[in-house]
Amino acid sequence: MKHIISVLVENKFGVLSRVSGLFSGRGFNIETISIGPTLDPSISQMTIVTTGDERILEQIIKQLNKLIDVIKVTDFADKEFVEREMCLIKINTPQEHRSEALRIADIFRARVVDSTQKSYTFQVTGDEKKIAAFIELLKPMGIKDIVRTGKVAITRE
Repeated sequence: MKHIISVLVENKFGVLSRVSGLFSGRGFNIETISIGPTLDPSISQMTIVTTGDERILEQIIKQLNKLIDVIKVTDFADKEFVEREMCLIKINTPQEHRSEALRIADIFRARVVDSTQKSYTFQVTGDEKKIAAFIELLKPMGIKDIVRTGKVAITRE
């Protein structure tokens, strides 16, 4: 099962290493991780996406709460939340595909952030399904590169 966890931490050297060490020490892979400052620049928020057994995840959350630089841990499993991800996709765009690529981008509200005679680079934001659908429609045109951020999430409360 996929889990999204928010971890508020003090913005200090080594915190990321200690947090990721808890996951790897329990055999959990971190699928995505996004970290950024909060309204208070001395505090950062980590959004971690992982998959695995509920019991072990519960142990990790308890141990995260014990780390000295961790302020708060939130498991989004039982909460209503909004999640987003950003993706940059560079595609080949020979002349015959350019208008079709722009039409697809318009449907998904993607933006062209770079354009050359041979390629477009699109920026698309949304949930995992939206981004996957956009990528699928662009595949026949020849995807050159894809870079994705990790998910960010916020509760709806």
